[in-house]
Amino acid sequence: MIDKTLLSASEAIAQIPDGSTIMIGGFGTAGQPAELIDALIAHGARDLTIVNNNAGNGDLGLAALLKTGRVKKIICSFPRQADSYEFDKLYHAKKIELELVPQGNLACRIQAAGAGLGAIFTPTGFGTLLAEGKETRRINGKDYVLEYPITADFALIKAYKGDRWGNLVYRKTARNFGPIMATASQCTIAQVREIVPLGDLDPENIVTPGIFVRHVVKI
Repeated sequence: MIDKTLLSASEAIAQIPDGSTIMIGGFGTAGQPAELIDALIAHGARDLTIVNNNAGNGDLGLAALLKTGRVKKIICSFPRQADSYEFDKLYHAKKIELELVPQGNLACRIQAAGAGLGAIFTPTGFGTLLAEGKETRRINGKDYVLEYPITADFALIKAYKGDRWGNLVYRKTARNFGPIMATASQCTIAQVREIVPLGDLDPENIVTPGIFVRHVVKI
């Protein structure tokens, strides 16, 4: 019997080794898997590369992870906001590396990884510092930059409901990056509010099929 449910966030996170690349869902705090992040902090893995939309808010969630000093690099599109002081301190002290990726490019590069593409051409960033050192090409009279897929060892995402096969549905804007991150990682761990019996999720409403999910944890 296929059963991907685990009893606790710590049990799911325990398999993450030092040096991992981890995608973390969320648009700011919306859809951020806060309890999985807390478990990752308690777990103690170091030298991590984090892929996220931004670089943490306030003192909780991703910001709390950055504060531990265990993240060596962050790949994101929006590293600066009023309450990004944990990232600011680390970056100005040269204790964290930043790869800045425009938000549309971030989504497309993650999608490309999930689709098994070798690379994509995008007009975003052409002629700017973000295109320096990258291959460019003119296609049908328009200039493009070659960008490579972003993959991860693990994806930590938050969904609304799941079943024991790992099928997931989301709640409104909390959906954001979760579905594409699930397709682009080797191991997706999803925290959900409710685990329902198999068959209770309407197949037409399932956004992330269980084939992309390794573990489901009820929080």
